[in-house]
Amino acid sequence: MESPAKLLSPDDPAPFRVLAGDPSSPFLLTADHAGCLIPRALGSLGLSTEDLGRHIAWDIGIAGLSEKLAQRLDAFLILQTYSRLVIDCNRPLDAPSSVATESEHTAIPGNQGLAPAALRARADEVFSPYHARIEQEILRREQLGVPTIFVAMHSFTPRFKGVDRPWHCGVLYNRDRRLAERLLLLLQGEGIPVGDNQPYFVSDETDYGVPTYGEKRGNIHVELEFRQDLLGSEQAQHDFARLFERLLREAAQPFV
Repeated sequence: MESPAKLLSPDDPAPFRVLAGDPSSPFLLTADHAGCLIPRALGSLGLSTEDLGRHIAWDIGIAGLSEKLAQRLDAFLILQTYSRLVIDCNRPLDAPSSVATESEHTAIPGNQGLAPAALRARADEVFSPYHARIEQEILRREQLGVPTIFVAMHSFTPRFKGVDRPWHCGVLYNRDRRLAERLLLLLQGEGIPVGDNQPYFVSDETDYGVPTYGEKRGNIHVELEFRQDLLGSEQAQHDFARLFERLLREAAQPFV
């Protein structure tokens, strides 16, 4: 069944949530894949409840961790409400995976053969408002002379396509590795298994946040990945938040 030209109804949730923090905090956190909601008009996208709870639909555990870390940093945090299967807010709109027809060998029936109007509705009503709010916050900072340390928050599966991932977290970057390099050294000093541009890496073709809000705006930035099985409890999320508050403050110190 083809998606409607108009996507969100008045009783659908807004496409993002914000924790505003301290207006003078340099830290700006995003969680592009924090939510797993599907707009009412799209039903279940033809997927089972089990599939909609998997990593293909969202970054499990990252909402809780991001909220706890933002509170400790007094940071601005914006969290995407809807599943990445509706539209991926960390992909350029012209990327093939912007609205995925298949993810990790799972076909997404509700994303097959979408008309241009249906794709535009997802971009206009989910992707664009989310990113407009980020732009609004960055503009506020620029106008007031508040520096920005941009931190993109994500999580990853402990096993992918039959291969175990040994890292507890990953530090990702593209051209500019200033903050990433400092964080990598600090994490290695803590004895934590950390991936250097693992289990993913950032590129202009596959990522939106770091290229747009970090590199193009000249802001110090990093993308962080956390292994999902290590985020399974409130205490585990608190522990990661406590550690990364300390490490981010130390790593960012030369830039603020």
